[in-house]
Amino acid sequence: MSEFISTSLENNTLTLTFNRAKKLNSFIEPMAHQLQDELTNAGKNNNVRCVLLTGKGKAFCAGQDLPEVVNKGNNYELGDTVRGSYNPIIKALRYLEKPVVCAVNGTAAGAGANIAFACDIVLAAKEAVFVQSFSKIGLIPDSGGTFILPRLVGLQQANAMYLLDEKISSDRAVEMGLIYKAVASNKLMEEAKNICQKLASMPTKGFGLYKKAINQSFVNDLEQQLEVEADLQTKAGKTDDYKEGVQAFLEKRKAEFQGQ
Repeated sequence: MSEFISTSLENNTLTLTFNRAKKLNSFIEPMAHQLQDELTNAGKNNNVRCVLLTGKGKAFCAGQDLPEVVNKGNNYELGDTVRGSYNPIIKALRYLEKPVVCAVNGTAAGAGANIAFACDIVLAAKEAVFVQSFSKIGLIPDSGGTFILPRLVGLQQANAMYLLDEKISSDRAVEMGLIYKAVASNKLMEEAKNICQKLASMPTKGFGLYKKAINQSFVNDLEQQLEVEADLQTKAGKTDDYKEGVQAFLEKRKAEFQGQ
């Protein structure tokens, strides 16, 4: 399975690298299923406290490998691929109770762009470009593109990205609030790994509860969300990391979180 995504675990950070460089890291079903499995396993592995997602070669991910879906026969529907390949990836990224950092090394198109936007912190190389790519072949944005994208940049910008098939540079993406930071390509992985190292040494359980709260805020009204905060804060207060954080504060020392 490592043919499609290479993996490495170092300093409590699991790095997942798209490994179809000759195909611009476009997705086929086995690659999508491997990413789903890797994210699921990351959630179960206590040694993983942060996930770093990136790509090999000149592209981050060009989205769906179109020849795979156009040759599936008359009984096939595109929704089958959306439900089987991409929806589980977006859910896994959002529901993983650990931070996910995305280092966009090159072009992120279609589902590839929207997978990046679903991550918690996104950095991109200066040369990277984001493009929806769906309208030029008569499709709608998937992989959370109609949900996450307008929440990041607003309806007008999301409309332009899709309807006009606008290509967004990494610098422009920062200005729009699409991503966190644009960095020189030769510094991208260093910057991303530094962020991951910091996150992996912080209160992992608290991060997981934070992601739960953010996810629920997408659908809750104010009253509901305030109750979510109270409930999850109660759970955070029962973690070992909370106890360590308070003790370290009182003792005026640096906290040593164990992610528990």
